[in-house]
Amino acid sequence: MHILVIGGAGYIGSHVVKELLQHGVQVTVFDDMSTGQNENLFPQAAFIKGDILDVSALEAVMNGVDGVVHLAAKKAVGESMEHPEKYAVNNITGTLNILNVMAKCGVKNFVFSSSAAVYGMPQYVPVDEKHPTEPINFYGFTKLEIERFLPWYGNLKGINWIALRYFNAVGYDADGDVKGLEKNPQNLLPIVMETAVGIRQGMKIFGNDYDTEDGTCVRDYIHVSDLASAHWLALDYLSKGGSSQSLNLGTGKGISVWEMVKATERLSGQKVNYDFSERRAGDPSLLVAASDTANAVLGWKPVHSDLDNIIRTTWAMYQK
Repeated sequence: MHILVIGGAGYIGSHVVKELLQHGVQVTVFDDMSTGQNENLFPQAAFIKGDILDVSALEAVMNGVDGVVHLAAKKAVGESMEHPEKYAVNNITGTLNILNVMAKCGVKNFVFSSSAAVYGMPQYVPVDEKHPTEPINFYGFTKLEIERFLPWYGNLKGINWIALRYFNAVGYDADGDVKGLEKNPQNLLPIVMETAVGIRQGMKIFGNDYDTEDGTCVRDYIHVSDLASAHWLALDYLSKGGSSQSLNLGTGKGISVWEMVKATERLSGQKVNYDFSERRAGDPSLLVAASDTANAVLGWKPVHSDLDNIIRTTWAMYQK
C-alpha cells in the first residue's frame, strides 16, 4: 500500500506517518512546510514540498498511490473569523483540488482530517455523529463544507472516504521520534507547557464559574498517537471495501482546564503561573465525544489518552 500523506510534516501528520510506516506502508509526504517541520520528517518516507493550491504539483505526486490522508488545513479558530478568505481558499479550494486530482488519477481511498468544530455548541453530551452540525466558527464551517462534498465525490467519482472528526489532540510520540514542537500553538496544553518551562510568564484560565466540578471548562482530550492509529485503521477499512462515513475520535471522558494545569504541575515539578479571566464567548462548559461508532466500524479504541500519559509525553518534548 502506497499512501500520500498531505500535511505529513505537521504535528498530527507526522504521528500518522510513523503509524503507517510501522504497518509497512509506503509513505510519501506532501507538505508546504508552512507549519510542518523538517524534524518531523522520517527518512523512510519520501518527501515532496508542495502546495495543495498547486494542481500540477498534486498531479505529479498522485500517480501510483493507493490512498490519500489529508491533514493540510489551516486550523486557528480565531484567525478563521478574522480572515475567512484564507480558510476558504486553503481548506475548501485546496481540498477540492485534492479530490479532483484523485478522480483524474483514479485514486479511490481518502481519509480526511475533520473536526468536532462541525458540531458547534453541544445540544447534548456525549456528542455522537447524529448530533446536529451547526458550526459557530468559520474553521468549523470549512470542515463541514468539505464533508458535504465527500458523498458527491463518492457517488460521482467513486472515491471512498472516511472523515475523522477529532476532538482535542494532545500529547506526543512516547518514543520521541516526532521531534518538532507545534509552531505558535493556540491550544490549552501547549500554552500550559510553555508557561511551565518559562517561555510564557503566565497564562489565563477563561472562566471558573462553569457548571462543572471545579468550575472550569471540560473537554475531551485525545492523544495524538491514538488519532494516528485511527488513520491506519480507516485506510485498512477502506482498502477492504468499507463504507464511507464520518466518525468521531475522542475518549468519552472529560478533563477540565484546572485538572490539566494541576497534572502538569504534579508531573513536571514546575509551577504554572495562571490567572482566572472572564469566560470566552462560545465556550461550552462540557464537550465530550461518543466514539462508539469508530470502535464498531474500525475496531478503534484510545489506549494512550489517560491524563498522566498525555502530560508525560508532552512534558518530555518541552523539556528538550
